[in-house]
Amino acid sequence: MIVSIVFAAGCFWGVEKHFEHMQGVISAESGYAGGNYPNPTYEKVLKNRYTKDGKKIINYTESVKVVYDNSKTDAKTLIKSFWELHDPTQANGQGNDIGNNYRSAIFYTTPRQEKIAHETQEAYQKLLRQKGLGTIQTEIKPLKHFYTAESYHQDYLQKHPNGYCPNHATGVKFQKEETKQKEITPLGGKEILVIKSPNFCPYCEKFDKEVAQKYKGSVPMRTVTANSLKGFDIQTKLYATPTILFVQDGKEMRSHVGFMNEKEFYKALGNFKLGKNSESYKVAFNQGTDNRFCKQYDIFNHTPDGVFVDKLSGEVLFDTQDRFNSGTGWLSFYKAVDGATIQKEDNSFGMKRIEIIAKKSGIHLGHVFPLPDGRKRFCINASVLEFIPRK
Repeated sequence: MIVSIVFAAGCFWGVEKHFEHMQGVISAESGYAGGNYPNPTYEKVLKNRYTKDGKKIINYTESVKVVYDNSKTDAKTLIKSFWELHDPTQANGQGNDIGNNYRSAIFYTTPRQEKIAHETQEAYQKLLRQKGLGTIQTEIKPLKHFYTAESYHQDYLQKHPNGYCPNHATGVKFQKEETKQKEITPLGGKEILVIKSPNFCPYCEKFDKEVAQKYKGSVPMRTVTANSLKGFDIQTKLYATPTILFVQDGKEMRSHVGFMNEKEFYKALGNFKLGKNSESYKVAFNQGTDNRFCKQYDIFNHTPDGVFVDKLSGEVLFDTQDRFNSGTGWLSFYKAVDGATIQKEDNSFGMKRIEIIAKKSGIHLGHVFPLPDGRKRFCINASVLEFIPRK
């Protein structure tokens, strides 16, 4: 049997994305419910968001109509997920989204849904009290009208891949074993924390797939939920995911809310790890050049057998087997590791050169020049590399 129910839990974009990926859900559609004036539009709903509920004007709340097959899922599963998805103790808002159009509500379409909504509300309220949280403000009413939102609101998060997923969950779960989370404490020194949603978040998955899983850098990276953090000094409000925190000795130094692609991430990491005023940062991001015979060159020109990796991404770039002493005062290699770098024409300073760029992080490495014997000399800045002895 195909059944529908309407949920309101703040901005409908994240709610729609949450439910449409649940097993047994056929569709999740953004729209408006719970108001009393005809033909609501996004503009009308925003205009009325600070009006007090009354007989004349009751504003609509941003809602999601969930159509499901009750042979594959049930109302109890969906309604429990609704309670856990957001903060039902917040009146007329979720997080920084304030107004009666963001209020929490369940609009049921069957007597069974109504019964389950009240039963689970009572059970969830007890769990919230145990955690020192307040009173549930959620409306539980029969659905009278559901108005489909404008087309640009449908599948919004799929259409805007550089966004983030709002996460206003309290962290309170119905099953006690689900509330047990491993506490995450500072490692000491520099580290990266990627705050993910406890629920489905397409941008968390996108960042994990495109950046986190490929990251091999020496600054530790951990993907965690906000509720698992203990002993950190975090200034950024962790209401959205993903949020990337750059932390030193437990204290937040930098942060970014929302999805970051590889190049954006590595530039932020460069600022954090190298320091924006450092010589290595100027080389990496401003096409600077190490001083001849610099200290780092002297160390790296006399290492044992091993490889040189990107100082930010940890990607292997050069091998000592291809290194030679050119006498120029800069690290020299006959070649780079296959597929690790990009070559780009560089006509700066009135010269015609070929720039070498790290493929993954996008940082500047140096230049490549022809040798009299037909081979090439990769002239590389030592300050943007790290050395790893061969195992």
